[in-house]
This record gives sequence, C-alpha cells and structure tokens, in this order.
Amino acid sequence: MSAPKSKIPKTWFITGASSGFGHAFAEYALSRGDNVVATARNPAKLEALVARAPSRVLAVKLDVTDPAHLPPVIDETLKRFGRIDYLFNNAGYGVVGAVEETSDAELRALMDTNFFGAVAVTRAVLPVMRAQRSGAIVNISSALGQMSIEGVSAYSASKFALEGMSEGLALEVKNFGIKVLIVEPGGFRTSFADSNAIRMMPTSPAYKDSLTGIRGVLHDLHGNQVGDPAKAAHAVAQALESDVTPLRLQLGADSVGMVRAHAEQLLADLAKWERVGVDTALDLRAA
Repeated sequence: MSAPKSKIPKTWFITGASSGFGHAFAEYALSRGDNVVATARNPAKLEALVARAPSRVLAVKLDVTDPAHLPPVIDETLKRFGRIDYLFNNAGYGVVGAVEETSDAELRALMDTNFFGAVAVTRAVLPVMRAQRSGAIVNISSALGQMSIEGVSAYSASKFALEGMSEGLALEVKNFGIKVLIVEPGGFRTSFADSNAIRMMPTSPAYKDSLTGIRGVLHDLHGNQVGDPAKAAHAVAQALESDVTPLRLQLGADSVGMVRAHAEQLLADLAKWERVGVDTALDLRAA
C-alpha cells in the first residue's frame, strides 16, 4: 500500500525495528518521506533500513531492559532530527506455557521487556513531547492484551499491564497535546511466531494434553498469517492522524472478532450478576 507523503516530515522512534512490525513501521515511515530512529539490540540488522535512506535513518543500539542506554539515544535523536513525533514501543516477545510451567525468572524477564522496557522508553521520551506540546505514544499490544487463552497467560499478563498503564497515561498527557494509542494486532505475516520471538516453556505432563493445541497452532501459524504488516502501518498512521484518535485499535478480522466476543461476554456476565454485585452495599437502614 502506498503511503501518503507527510507535509512536514515526522520523526518516528521505533523500538525493535530490526524485524516484524517494527521493521514494517520503519519502512512505511520512510515511504512517506519521514525520519526514523530505528533501534535494536543488534544494530547490524538495521543496515538495510539505513541504506534505503541514509539521511533519514538513525540506527542505534538499544536494549529496552537497560535504562542506562536511553539518555544517550535520546540525545543523539535530538541532535539528528530535533524532535520525536511518534514513539512506537514495539520491542517484545512471547512466552507459551501454563502458569505452572512458567518460572519466576521467565516471567520477570518477559515483564522486563514487554512492560518495564516500554515504560522506561516512554518516560525517556515524554519530556521531549511535553516540551513540543505534541506527539503520540503507540504501544504495541495484542488481541491477547484484551483477553487471554490457555498457554499464553504470561504473555497476556505483560500486555494487560501495558494496556492498563496506557489507559492512565492517555489521561495524564492529553493536556500536553500528546496522544496514546494501544494497537491490538491479530495474526500478521511477521517473524513473531518463529522460535526467536516465542519462548516455549518446558512441557509438564499435567498440561501435555490441554496445551498441545496452542503449541501446534503457533507452530503452524508462522508464515501463514493473513495480516499484511504494511497495511497495519498504514492503519496506525491513519488513526494517529485522525481528528479523534481511538485509545485502542484492533488490527485484523481475527483481533476484531476475538475482542468483540470477549466484550460481549463481559457485558453478558455483568448483566447476569449485576444484582448480586450491587446487593453488597451496606444496609444503612438497619444501622
């Protein structure tokens, strides 16, 4: 999908830009004539982006789990481009396994990247956007950041936390002219479903049968997803540049369907159990 040219070049700061959505967002931004700060733990993987537009790409090493990396990266960004218009918190990975199969170390490492890493980058960028009185923070979540299924409880927990932070953040920064957008993709043709982006927990005999399905689905999904990352980038830009940007944007028919079904079940349960919940108030007449 061709991208409309930006009237005034924007600067996109993208974590995890070496592959997947991060790479797709970077390519889309360049096709519009915008500037890109492409970050990755291994900057060598960003060479193709730099070669595409050397004057408009700043490729830098960034491990989002190490806050010490952030101040020099922000300084370098401002020296090169003078501003940050869009922050894309995209760096992350998945864990597949039951809660009982997922160790504390694995869960903490996941949260360090998917949640605490995104928060650290957000805090580093916010003073720049507040000074500009403009900007947008895009947090890449998932349909599994709205609901969860067996085998992805840890991954969902990291995305639930990111979404909760994002909701409050959106209210905190709106008076500074800063938008917050939570993106909830379904299955897209990225590298996320391969072995590098998903960690499989050791299988316990107790869960072997119940989690075989989800492990098989993820294995079979890689390379067969129907979502187009380039179209996802276009959709995100469209939402950011609309007069009213939504707090959440579902991408893909699968995400829309999953989130809608979950919301409908939530409303059905609320209606069914409303009276029980409301009847927990103190009876002041009997006091």
